[in-house]
This record gives sequence, C-alpha cells and structure tokens, in this order.
Amino acid sequence: MAEITAALVKELRERTGAGMMDCKKALTENNGDLEKATDFLREKGLAAAAKKAGRVTAEGLVESYIHGEGRIGVLVEINCETDFVAKTDEFKGLVKDICMQIAAARPEYVRREDVPQEDVLREKNIFAAQALNEGKPERIIEKMVEGRVDKFYKEICLMEQAFIKNPDISVGQLVTESISKIGENISVRRFARFEMGEGLQKRQEDFASEVAAAAKCD
Repeated sequence: MAEITAALVKELRERTGAGMMDCKKALTENNGDLEKATDFLREKGLAAAAKKAGRVTAEGLVESYIHGEGRIGVLVEINCETDFVAKTDEFKGLVKDICMQIAAARPEYVRREDVPQEDVLREKNIFAAQALNEGKPERIIEKMVEGRVDKFYKEICLMEQAFIKNPDISVGQLVTESISKIGENISVRRFARFEMGEGLQKRQEDFASEVAAAAKCD
C-alpha cells in the first residue's frame, strides 16, 4: 500500500476541489494513484459538488422538528441557491434528516471552524496530559493528541458526525452527495436544539437514543 502523504492529498484537492477526507479516501482506495483517485471522485460526483461549493446560497428553508411529545425541539436553517430547489422533496428530505440528526446526536457547532480555539487548546492539553499519564512515549503523543482532537470534532460538530441513518458517511458527506444530486450548492447555516428540562436536575432519560431509533425506522 502506497503511503498517503499530506502533499498527495493536497495535490488531489487542488485538482478536484473535493474535501480533504474525500481526497484521502479516494487515494487510499486507489493505492495513491492520483489519476485513478481523480476519476474516483468524479464518478462519485464529489469533484463536481466541490465546484459548486463557492456559489452563493441565499434561499433555502428554516425548518423545525419536535420529538417525544415536545421533549426535544430543533430549529435549523439550511440554504440553497434557488427558491425552486428549496421547494423540492429532495431538499426538504435533506433538511428533515439533518433536523433529526441534531435532535439525536446533540452537536454543538455546525463545523470545526466554529469551535472556539480556547476550547480546542483546552482539549489538546487534556489529551496530552492523559497520554503522558498513560505512559506513552513523547514521540507519539502528538499523533495521539491529533487523533483524539479529530474524535472531539466528530462528537461536537454536525458536519463531521456520523449520519444516524447511515453511519458509514458523515453529515458533511451527506450534504455533498445532495449537492451532486440536486445540482446546487447547499449550506447548513445554523441550528438550535432544545431539550425539555435541560440543565435542571431531573430523572434521566435517553431521549437522543429514541430519536435515533425513530430516524432509522423513518
């Protein structure tokens, strides 16, 4: 297996405009071959989707989702390029899926760029201390911290979370696939999640698991 270097991933990104993780996956599955990886991304529609990513998204929907007889509520704004697409079943279905994702998986931010840097630094310091306490050699601590920070992002950032209906893809990949199918740029702008009694002392119930189960049956 060829080594998938950062430089190789960067070159593929510059060729196709696809996301970093998509480029890394394409190279891994094609043994580091740039031409085959480029074709792989084009076949998946990811290269085409990336070209649309710079387009202005000024239309879309603000959608709400209520679960469990009013126990969990979600409000989300998702944008697209035209009012026509905003009214399609495909776009409305995507918005509903993302609402359910937010209800079930409790993200705190849309994407990793939204996470305050002081929070990231605090987590890095904690992870580094944990690795030292575990007796890990200093030479591998940096890689361990990087891996744990990635996991941290996947837990709190909506676009990096595993999609509840298909954990093999992330929410970001779901949006990218929708861009390819619909033919317009799509952007998750913002969301708010409310859970009844959140922050108050009360009997614990796993509402998030309920939502995830409902989503899979939907």
